[in-house]
Amino acid sequence: MKRHGTVFLNAYTNSPICCPSRAAMWSGLFTHLTESWNNFKGLDPDYVTWMDLMEKHGYRTQKFGKLDFTSGHHSVSNRVEAWTRDVNFLLRQEGRPMVKLTGHRKQFRVMEKDWQTTDKAVNWIKEEAVNFTQPFVLYLGLNLPHPYPSPYAGENFGSSTFLTSPYWLKKVNYEAIKIPKWPSLSEMHPVDYYSSYTKNCTGEFTKEEVRNIRAFYYAMCAETDAMLGEIISALRDTGLLGKTIIIFTADHGELAMEHRQFYKMSMYEGSSHVPLLVMGPGVREQQQVPNVVSLVDIYPTMLDIARIPVPQNLSGYSLIPLLHEKSENEASPRGPRPSWVLSEFHGCNVNSSVYMLRTGKWKYITYSDGSSVLPQLFDLTADPDELTNVAIKFPVTAYSLDKILHSIVNYPKVSSSVQEYNKQQFISWKQSLGQNYSNVIANLRWHQDWLKDRKKYENAIDKWLGDVDALLGIHYRC
Repeated sequence: MKRHGTVFLNAYTNSPICCPSRAAMWSGLFTHLTESWNNFKGLDPDYVTWMDLMEKHGYRTQKFGKLDFTSGHHSVSNRVEAWTRDVNFLLRQEGRPMVKLTGHRKQFRVMEKDWQTTDKAVNWIKEEAVNFTQPFVLYLGLNLPHPYPSPYAGENFGSSTFLTSPYWLKKVNYEAIKIPKWPSLSEMHPVDYYSSYTKNCTGEFTKEEVRNIRAFYYAMCAETDAMLGEIISALRDTGLLGKTIIIFTADHGELAMEHRQFYKMSMYEGSSHVPLLVMGPGVREQQQVPNVVSLVDIYPTMLDIARIPVPQNLSGYSLIPLLHEKSENEASPRGPRPSWVLSEFHGCNVNSSVYMLRTGKWKYITYSDGSSVLPQLFDLTADPDELTNVAIKFPVTAYSLDKILHSIVNYPKVSSSVQEYNKQQFISWKQSLGQNYSNVIANLRWHQDWLKDRKKYENAIDKWLGDVDALLGIHYRC
């Protein structure tokens, strides 16, 4: 795709976690507009997506694999961890990241579920799409290169295992793997420390462990690439490749031990930056686009491809002008696309709402109300690894970026709304459990720490809920 199409060098997720990110991609709206605050809360099932509009306008549509953009999914642990992120406790919520080699040196189908999904998509192209007289749109959602579940971590385990076979691992050049630099634990930004601790990454890791985690992740990416190759081959074999536009992207990245973390839920590049490649008729070959773009741009782009009028209320802008190298003034009736992208996060493993603005060489990250937690500013040209926070060194830049951010979203108000939502959701969940509450909450993903001092952690939650209970008491008395 890179050889025969266009690569967007600076593409970002609008929320670095599965469901909220996908809600943004399918709706074309920023996360504070979809109110997809965590993996449990996404779009309503009947929300009109870009695919729904394309179907309405005569496209044959098909979806295979992981969708994950509507409410009600993911584990109980995942949502309770998000709701209780403001509670004054610190608990490990994941198994320690590890690697696992499986199979033999000729085994290339490791993530069998994704391969079966890919097979369905290939068969649909060869048996159905090839015979269509109308245009079609096919969506294929893969789990890879997401880490695998870690049952060794006990009940309600998370996904902290990087797994592959020798077939894929031998494709990785170990010599080229960069070992990320880490600050000492005492030097970490307070939110980073919370993330690292809850992800079980504050212990000792050898360079070999870190190199292996990164190598296995790259091997998992290689397997993902092979699945994409099967789709491209099927289109070529059926004669459809020359008249089909292919878009490849992801809902978020993978830190793979950068900043002493794995997984996502962070505004650092490894987590918030995503691949975005486009290939097909009318798309310039071997083009690299430096403009900042994000997943909300997919919605207007798909409608633009189908020549369907683009709603004016979207957060995103069509990528077609960038793909065709049109002038910015032709880009949209709304005018040129902004020179910034927005990402935000309100879920688990981070003890604050987070907002990121990327524009030019700058990345500005602010938290909660903008003042209670130290903001961060990185010069990605001089400091691509994001190791030096220069917010204090460049206060005028930080202030101007914060002003732009405020013009896009009243983020202190959004943060406050999320805090209130979290408390109300937790209270409803607690009440639904009745006498089972103490046992259920003790045995979520944090059980290894919680069970050491049940009373301490229940008391911390009671203290957090105290203000709400007091307000409810006043309401009842009235």
